[in-house]
Amino acid sequence: MSLHHFSDANFKKEVLESEVPVMVDFWAHWCGPCKLIAPLVEEMSREYAGKMKFGKLDVDNNSQSATSYGVMSIPTLMFFKGGKVMDQASGVLNRHTLKAKIQENL
Repeated sequence: MSLHHFSDANFKKEVLESEVPVMVDFWAHWCGPCKLIAPLVEEMSREYAGKMKFGKLDVDNNSQSATSYGVMSIPTLMFFKGGKVMDQASGVLNRHTLKAKIQENL
């Protein structure tokens, strides 16, 4: 599976303790822009499989993680490496911009 499902319960293990960089897509079912970027996130998760871990975190069901990282708008993409936030972006990104962010955070 190239796209993971993160939660408050597994965030520490799956994201903060990951041996590879991680991109977390903070999203919600009702969010239109989240639905727009979802296919691109899935595509990138396959393209960069083994180099970076990709996953989604539903902010409605996992508010603790979203709140602790100050997520105020969705979609928000956060890049983690070594347990620390390295970069983030909010809103819908195009393919070129997302690929550039991924490359910067590998």
